Amino acid sequence: MFKFFGLALAIAIAIIGCHSLSLPSASTKVTVKLSGWGGNQVEQKLLKQVLQDFEAQHPKIQVKYEVISDQYMDVIKTRLVGEAAPDVFYLDALEAPFLMSQDVLEPLDAYITPEFDLADFETNLLNSFKYQNQIYGFPKDYSTLSLFYNKKAFATAGLASPPTTWDELRSYSRQLTGKLNKYGFGEIPELARQAYKIKAFGGQIIGQNDYASFAREGGLQGLRLVVDQYQKDRSSAQKSDVGTSSGSEMFGQNKVAMVIEGNWAIPYLNDTFPNLEFATAELPTINGIKNTMVFTVAYVMNKQAKHKAEAWELISYLTGKEGMQKWTGTGFALPTRKSVAEKLGYDKDPLRSPFVSGVAYATPWQAGKYPAAIVNNFDNQFISALLGQQPLKQAMIRAENEANKQIKAMQ
Repeated sequence: MFKFFGLALAIAIAIIGCHSLSLPSASTKVTVKLSGWGGNQVEQKLLKQVLQDFEAQHPKIQVKYEVISDQYMDVIKTRLVGEAAPDVFYLDALEAPFLMSQDVLEPLDAYITPEFDLADFETNLLNSFKYQNQIYGFPKDYSTLSLFYNKKAFATAGLASPPTTWDELRSYSRQLTGKLNKYGFGEIPELARQAYKIKAFGGQIIGQNDYASFAREGGLQGLRLVVDQYQKDRSSAQKSDVGTSSGSEMFGQNKVAMVIEGNWAIPYLNDTFPNLEFATAELPTINGIKNTMVFTVAYVMNKQAKHKAEAWELISYLTGKEGMQKWTGTGFALPTRKSVAEKLGYDKDPLRSPFVSGVAYATPWQAGKYPAAIVNNFDNQFISALLGQQPLKQAMIRAENEANKQIKAMQ
């Protein structure tokens, strides 16, 4: 459908013509449509409160908020082609490279004022929404990955502090297996959790022209750490091995003593397993290199938005210092502005400081313009290799070849 995306939109934009960027007159009220996916009830309630605060400060702008609860990106892409997309919407960093390349998003550089304080954003996060030297989105929040460990299990095994290298993690995992927990470590094999291990030995997810490139020796070296721990050490488990649906649940139910998870696990564990004694730490180094993953989502503007000045007012409030502090003040999401993180004290919070520390050196969760082909093929074949159904190298070559076959068909 998207081979002729740019042409279709160019024609549509030509027909529509240019829209005025002026703010409304005193007698009119402009409606800005905002779309996002459904989060938990706490998140939805908080966003609605932030939007009410925005409307109170901008009485001539009304925000119509819509939750797209199913097939979010498919819906957004369809509406962009059909000229029915919202003015402002969520865009995950994983999906950003493709949409930014399709000329359907409004470049935001011209709207930025000195008061917006662009330099306050974490550079690593902002870069995920840059394309051809233009900014197309401002990240609303993020999470890196950190190591969660069970304090009681560590004490029982005589371990005084978290592992700082991957070799130590494997050693700890062996010592913890079969004690208070059935396994020492909970492994999540999806590419979203493995990309930084591929990079640790010089590997990469994509190469030239957005083709998959994860089957090279450097990437395989990082992935072998996972396979060896699972098959040889027998000290790690997948969520399906222990009858759980997530890494957080695996950890919370004491099935594993350690797991690598995002900031979202903190409120989940505190609410669901209030008696669990746990701590967090930055991820152990691999090959002497500090790394982790970072996941982020931005507010972006539809290039065909009818009221662009008002749409920018909304984006600048939601990602400005005041709006971001309200949005991230409860701790379920981390602020993308350094000043807000400092004001909220997250850089000194015992549980959240490892997440904040990791953002500067993290690997952004992106996989080029055709992420579905790369992610789906990697995940299917890597799990097969992890289970011993085929050698790792063979599995990754199969995944890479099939991904590139699909990508070629889409280009």
